[in-house]
Amino acid sequence: MPQPEALAEPTKIIRKKTGNFLEDFKPGQIFRHKGGKTITEGLFTTFTEFAMTTHPFAKNERYAKAYGFEGMVCPPGVVMLVAFSQTVEDVSENARANLEYIDMKFGAPVYIGDTLEVETKVLGVRISKSRPNLGVVHVQSTARKNIGSDTEAIVATWQRKVQVYKGDDDVAVENFDVAPDTIECELFIPPYDPNAKLADMAHLTSADSYFEDLEVGSRIEHSRGRTVTDEHISMTAILDNTSQVHCNQYMIDLNPKQYVGGKLIIFGGIPFTLCLGLSCPDVGDNALGDLIYTTGKHTAPLQAGDTVFAATQILDKCAFPGRDDLGIVSTRLFGYKFVKEEGHTSEEAPDGWKKVQIFELDRQIAVKRRSHYA
Repeated sequence: MPQPEALAEPTKIIRKKTGNFLEDFKPGQIFRHKGGKTITEGLFTTFTEFAMTTHPFAKNERYAKAYGFEGMVCPPGVVMLVAFSQTVEDVSENARANLEYIDMKFGAPVYIGDTLEVETKVLGVRISKSRPNLGVVHVQSTARKNIGSDTEAIVATWQRKVQVYKGDDDVAVENFDVAPDTIECELFIPPYDPNAKLADMAHLTSADSYFEDLEVGSRIEHSRGRTVTDEHISMTAILDNTSQVHCNQYMIDLNPKQYVGGKLIIFGGIPFTLCLGLSCPDVGDNALGDLIYTTGKHTAPLQAGDTVFAATQILDKCAFPGRDDLGIVSTRLFGYKFVKEEGHTSEEAPDGWKKVQIFELDRQIAVKRRSHYA
C-alpha cells in the first residue's frame, strides 16, 4: 500500500472572515440568509417544552384542529427563535449585544413540516460616540414559509437594533438611515364557530386567563422559574445561531473586558421565549395569537446557572374589531433573575439577593372572552 507523501508546507494561509462588521453594512442592502429551516417534530418539541409553554395549540392536536388550525401551532416565541437565528451570520455574528426589537408582527401559522426562510434589509448605521470601535446597526427582517408552494406566506416581520464591532478600528464609517418597507403581515385567527362546542374543551386551559379576568393596572408575578444551564450552547447550535459570544469561550478569554461579564452570553431569544412560556398559564393560555410586539429589549445579560422568572403588567384592554368573541390585551412582559449580593436588602428579594431585570417586551394579544368559550 503506497505511503502518503510528507505534507508539504502550505503555499498560503487563508483566514476566513465570517459575518459582517460595522463597516460592511450599506444603505438598503438586502441579505437573503443562508440555509432556511424546516420545523421538524424534534425541533418543535424541544423548544416548546423548554420554554414551558402551556398553550394547548402547541400541545394538543385535537384542540388546535377544533379551533380551525391544520395541526399543532408553533408558539410565536419558537417562530421568533428559528427565524431570528437565520439572520445572525449576516447581521450579528460580530455583535456585542442585541439592543431592541421593534414592531414584531406575526402572520400565517407555522406547523410541523413548514420551512422558514428569511431576508433582511439594512435600514441604518450609527457610530457610538463613546466607543468608536462600535456602532448600532438597524435592520428589518421578514420570514416566509414554504416559498414557491401554494401555502407560501409571511409568518413574521420585525426590526431590530444591534451593537456591532468594527472589523478595522481605523476605518471610517458614515451614519445613514433608510425607511423601512411596508410589509403586510396580519395574524391569522380562525373564524368563530358557535356550533363547534369549544366550551367542552375549556378545561384544557387556565380558568382565570380570559379577557374578562385580565385587569388593567394589575401586575401578575408568574410563579414558575427556569434555570438555564450550559444546555444553551447546544440549543443555540440547533437553531443555527452562529454568534460567537454564545459559544466561543476561548474568544472571550482572550479579551474578557470586551465581553459582558467575561463569560458566554445566552442567546437573547432563549430568555425571550422562556419569559413568554413562563407567563403562558396566567396570560396566554386563552389567547388565539400574539398580534404585535411593539418594542422589546434585553436589560441585563443571562448566563449559565441563572434562573429566569417572569411577570406581566396589564396595560390596556379594548374590543377586537369585528370579533365579539375576542378582546385585545396590551401587556408589558418582564423577565428577571436573582443574583447574590452580600448585605443587600430589599422587599423584592430575600436578604443577600438582588432582583435584576433582564428583559421587557410590550405585547398585544388576542384573548378569548369567557362568554363565548367557557
